[in-house]
Amino acid sequence: MTKAAATLQTVNTPAVLVDLDTARRNIERFQIYADAHGLKVRPHIKTHKLPAVAEMQLRAGAVGITCQKVSEAEAMVAGSPEIRDVLITYNILGAEKLEHLASLARKVTLSVVADNETVIDGLSYAFASQPAPLAVLVECNTGADRCGVPTPEAAAALAQRITKAPGLAFGGLMTYPPTGGAAAVESFMTRAKAFIEAAGIRVPVVTSGGTPSMMKAAEAPVTTEYRPGTYVYNDRSLVSRGVCGWEDCALTVLATVVSVPAANRAIIDAGSKTLTSDLLGLSGYGHVLGRDDISIDQLSEEHGRLVSEGPINLMVGDKLRIVPNHACVVTNMVDAVNVVEHGEISAVWPVVARGRIV
Repeated sequence: MTKAAATLQTVNTPAVLVDLDTARRNIERFQIYADAHGLKVRPHIKTHKLPAVAEMQLRAGAVGITCQKVSEAEAMVAGSPEIRDVLITYNILGAEKLEHLASLARKVTLSVVADNETVIDGLSYAFASQPAPLAVLVECNTGADRCGVPTPEAAAALAQRITKAPGLAFGGLMTYPPTGGAAAVESFMTRAKAFIEAAGIRVPVVTSGGTPSMMKAAEAPVTTEYRPGTYVYNDRSLVSRGVCGWEDCALTVLATVVSVPAANRAIIDAGSKTLTSDLLGLSGYGHVLGRDDISIDQLSEEHGRLVSEGPINLMVGDKLRIVPNHACVVTNMVDAVNVVEHGEISAVWPVVARGRIV
């Protein structure tokens, strides 16, 4: 972390800005909800990839963090002595990854997921000789149709397989449901939990996630833990869903107008390398704060095209703040973010877990 050498007026653009005051409010809002409903919070750090922000979440009451890849978890643990409990929500395969996983397990309380016997067998082989068993949760498909076992019966069978595997311990059930999927989570997980307990196996954790539905997490009371990610920053996709407002968006991209070649068209210095090409079902590539009349209708790698039905009323050199469609991907595009506190840049933080994809 370095102290800011620039202001919002002088910082080189395109620049990714993170308003810490807004991020803190976002963290506290969900922590209050979770505490009121007896839910543990384990935020997914894929959105920010910053140890300092993870520390903010832990100090607010989170029980640990969620990561998606082994190398991402390694970077976060190395970046903060406060990160002592990590869940990796991804099927882990390959000798090198498993070697790194075993090393990580000797540093922190670690748990992982699996939805098939091949992954379980690899984890068992890697941990059979380790000093402590690795907690493995069964990933369940409750409607998102990504990873996960398809039925509660399959979840119970895999839980028994984990229990019998050398070096492993059954850690519970995990799902990443579609938006509005609380009822499906409750039905699937209640049945899976009953089947597993009938086999004499304890189910210590039932963990779910997803920012769009986080304020309805309590509608699946079988859930003991929740893993929101994007909530810390929010983005245009969440505003469009009615989850938050523009004032709740902690991450913005500051861009400079570099050309105004027509009365209704301008070009900014932020293209797909900054705003990313993610649409998430939206039209356009971000929202220009304070200018609802402008659309970002086209991106090249280094150019963003702004259009308006009437005069665009921009000049070369103007600076604009843009809420991206998908904040998580933007974070991974830059080496560092500019931290904003009380309306001004206070520090520059390297994105420690950027590019950690293995």
